[in-house]
Amino acid sequence: MADQFPTLLPGGEPFFFPGNKIGCLLVHGFTATPHEVRGLGEHLAQRGCTVLGIRLAGHATRPADMARTRWQDWLASVEAGWHLLQDHTDKVFLCGMSTGGALSLLFASQFDVAAVVSMSAPHNIPGERRIRRTRPFKDLLAKIKPYRQKNPSHWHDPAAEKARVAYTVNPTRAIYELDDLLGEMRAALPKISAPVLLIHSRDDKYILPENMPRIYAALGSPDKHMLWVENSQHVITLDAARRQVYQAAADFIHQHHG
Repeated sequence: MADQFPTLLPGGEPFFFPGNKIGCLLVHGFTATPHEVRGLGEHLAQRGCTVLGIRLAGHATRPADMARTRWQDWLASVEAGWHLLQDHTDKVFLCGMSTGGALSLLFASQFDVAAVVSMSAPHNIPGERRIRRTRPFKDLLAKIKPYRQKNPSHWHDPAAEKARVAYTVNPTRAIYELDDLLGEMRAALPKISAPVLLIHSRDDKYILPENMPRIYAALGSPDKHMLWVENSQHVITLDAARRQVYQAAADFIHQHHG
């Protein structure tokens, strides 16, 4: 029975902080857990918001569970959290980290969100040419090599990297799902009318800084902004610049609540 019902990774649980009528839905990234955005959630809760940090389907248990999911399952996780927050708040703001940022932007093209804070979001998948070239063989490749080791990330805050709760590998099948998701996001960007704040680190070696201007240029929203941070790698919600990210996100949300 244990194999059928894996438990959550310790520290990777979803979270809910009740507060006022400003709802904030926090979405973590690829292979990560709600822990990745918990610090941001605590900061928003201190500012009075009602905060829900969801767990994307297949995440925070074991990589094999993620390998069985599709990008539509991840988007459905966002929608489920959206409906839960709507019951407790007047407006719902989306805050997504990396793939969570891409999911938040795609969701905003289909639902009446108050605004989006998208952090370190990819416009294109790293290694896109290789992924496109091998796509016809994705199922075979997933059987031959179901998981791929992650590259060293070189965080600016080693203690934060050590405390991170996430898978240590990338499920091969899920990499192709991420590529599909980003294709859907790119097509949806011109349809977004909600205010958007994009945040990215100039020192991001995984999702290169050039990704943020590409997303910004395609956004249909008349109220869109870019914020650059430094002294952090990709996971800016946990690395050394996290306090600047928290403050910027909270200020943006409160500015757009009226």
